[in-house]
Amino acid sequence: MKVAHTVKDLREQVAKWHRDGLTVGFVPTMGNLHDGHLALIDEARKHADRVLASIFVNPMQFGEGEDYDNYPRTLERDRQLLERHDASLLFAPGVGEMYPLPLSEQTRVEVPGLSDILCGASRPGHFAGVSTIVCKLFNMAQPDVALFGEKDYQQLLVIRQMVRDLAMPVEIISYPTVRESDGLAMSSRNAYLSEDQRRVAPKLFTMLEETKTALMQGKSNFAALEARAVEALAVAGFEVDYFSIRDAATLSIPVAGTRQLVILAAARLGSTRLIDNLAVNPG
Repeated sequence: MKVAHTVKDLREQVAKWHRDGLTVGFVPTMGNLHDGHLALIDEARKHADRVLASIFVNPMQFGEGEDYDNYPRTLERDRQLLERHDASLLFAPGVGEMYPLPLSEQTRVEVPGLSDILCGASRPGHFAGVSTIVCKLFNMAQPDVALFGEKDYQQLLVIRQMVRDLAMPVEIISYPTVRESDGLAMSSRNAYLSEDQRRVAPKLFTMLEETKTALMQGKSNFAALEARAVEALAVAGFEVDYFSIRDAATLSIPVAGTRQLVILAAARLGSTRLIDNLAVNPG
């Protein structure tokens, strides 16, 4: 596996692949890789001839007081894992390579509406940081397909809309959330949990499952179902940001006749913010 640290080296390698008639699959990450990331790498090999992964902890998507400085950086370990999973190229730029100007002077790409609700409401500017860096990476790498996990469901929809609105020539492929044996969605931030918090953390997925079951049984008082889940999570020790039943296509509040739903949740255990979601088709 090759490693590129500059946009020039990245573009030269991808251009060579394209000249040779090869397709490129792209998995952008912030590193500290786990089995969820590696599943995306494995899936990318099914959709493209060459697999590119990037590792960049993006300062633009972290708000004031968030964990940018402490976010785990494990580049050598990550490089070895990517090599074992047959990635073709790792792009690992520094901040100066991605943002030559101060962040305050950086052009931003924003997706209105979707970026302002749920996680966007509690983390102002977060999705502008996500869409900007993904846009830059797509422009730098020119991949044919890009893969994203469904755990970050709102992020997935933001990126899909950005690609549609800006007519980007890249296919976005989603991959189901990869979970621990007890149901906890895999995340780099799970490492922040204490032993006691780690035992409590799967309760978030449990409440998603219980709410899905209620919806499948025909219960339609969404506000009551949400309130019940919030109360149960609070009793378990979570500080709940939101627990919300939404239209799966738009993340709007469902109306009568909405067929595809998604339940989304974000909550803190101590200082660790966990997110998760579950799709529902009530039939």
